Amino acid sequence: MAGQPAQVFSVSELTRRIRDLLENNFPHVWVEGEISDLRTPSSGHVYFTIKDAQAQLAIVLFRNAAGKLDFKLKDGLQVIVSGDISVYEKSGQYQLVARQVVPKGLGALQLAFEELKQRLAKEGLFDPARKKPIPTLPQRIGLVTSPTGAAIRDFLNIIGRRFPNVHIIINPVRVQGEGAAQEIADAIDQFNALHASGELPLDVLIVTRGGGSLEDLWAFNEEIVARALARSRIPTISAVGHEIDFTIADFVADLRAPTPSAAAELVVKAKEEFLRQLAQSQSRLQKDLRLRLGAARQRLSDSASSYVFRRPVEVIRQYEQQVDHCAHRVRQAAIVTLDSGRARLDTVGEKFRLLSPKAHVVRMEGQLLSDQQRFQSAWSRVQREMQHRLTQAGAKLELLSPNSTLQRGYSITRMADGRIVKTVKTVKTGDSVRTLVSDGEFGSVVS
Repeated sequence: MAGQPAQVFSVSELTRRIRDLLENNFPHVWVEGEISDLRTPSSGHVYFTIKDAQAQLAIVLFRNAAGKLDFKLKDGLQVIVSGDISVYEKSGQYQLVARQVVPKGLGALQLAFEELKQRLAKEGLFDPARKKPIPTLPQRIGLVTSPTGAAIRDFLNIIGRRFPNVHIIINPVRVQGEGAAQEIADAIDQFNALHASGELPLDVLIVTRGGGSLEDLWAFNEEIVARALARSRIPTISAVGHEIDFTIADFVADLRAPTPSAAAELVVKAKEEFLRQLAQSQSRLQKDLRLRLGAARQRLSDSASSYVFRRPVEVIRQYEQQVDHCAHRVRQAAIVTLDSGRARLDTVGEKFRLLSPKAHVVRMEGQLLSDQQRFQSAWSRVQREMQHRLTQAGAKLELLSPNSTLQRGYSITRMADGRIVKTVKTVKTGDSVRTLVSDGEFGSVVS
């Protein structure tokens, strides 16, 4: 039989040592594979497996890291995962605790673009109803771009030729690479803060850069830039890349310009164009004024040739006749009204005579005398009735009184303490009692 082993591990101890060994030797790794068996429980953590032709690896993506993804995980998607190798002691399975998951290749960037676009569209960030109008002739323009790119030179050259007295304020930022999206979003927020405080009021804000690959333009596809544009109180224009390039910023901004040069042409019209519009407006105004003057002259001519101006005396005489006719109607109406008023007055006078105070007092005295007689008659009848009822009640009372009962031969016997003797059980031999009869009382002793 073999000797005793030098050391015996518990399952937990051995698993813990393996975990420490893996974590110390693989502190941070990048692994490429295809997603399978994707699970997302209610905790918000994400569990899946990445695999290739020969092996597979369990992945856990905790809720905080999962919330930072800008695309949707799904089975069959090729991804690159970075994180730390560890061991889940409960099952003894080694796994990768993911810190970051990115789709693989250029198609992955396009996938992330489409998924972010769909999500923001559902939130209403692309809704035309929330778009703000761009001013016709802005006086102050805020520009968020790289200070060294070709885009800013083209923009300034065109503005200088079209309308040189426009004020342009540049907030320089990086337009590609790590951290560029954050700088662009911060610059948009800074311009809005200055605008809100009144320190630097702006009419329009332009976010721009020249052309490039999808990776070069990616900062303008970041959600942080889209959110900054959406909350901007200043009207915004996105002018990123070439005419064929579209970014998330283009969909969120109030206006998309195909190129930086086109943005300059859209935001500021040429001075010659304004002069041309002014000349056209002046021509339309003069034409309208001539038409109005012609119409006024025609009305004046029609009035001058009318009957009033040709025979004014006759018109006055007709009005005089109308006045006389109206005066006659007024007099007739006054006579009728006076006659009617007199008749109503006579009627009212007769009513007043009938309702005079003296006649009313006489009627009231007669009514009072009649009421007095009725009252005396009723009172006598009530007295007789009450006297009769009182006599009957006295007779009944007398019939039921104790004296009447005693006179009929009955008596009342009381104990010495005043109690009435109702039964022989009340008394005993030797008790003193008093007996009341109709003509007096006497005492006795019970034997």
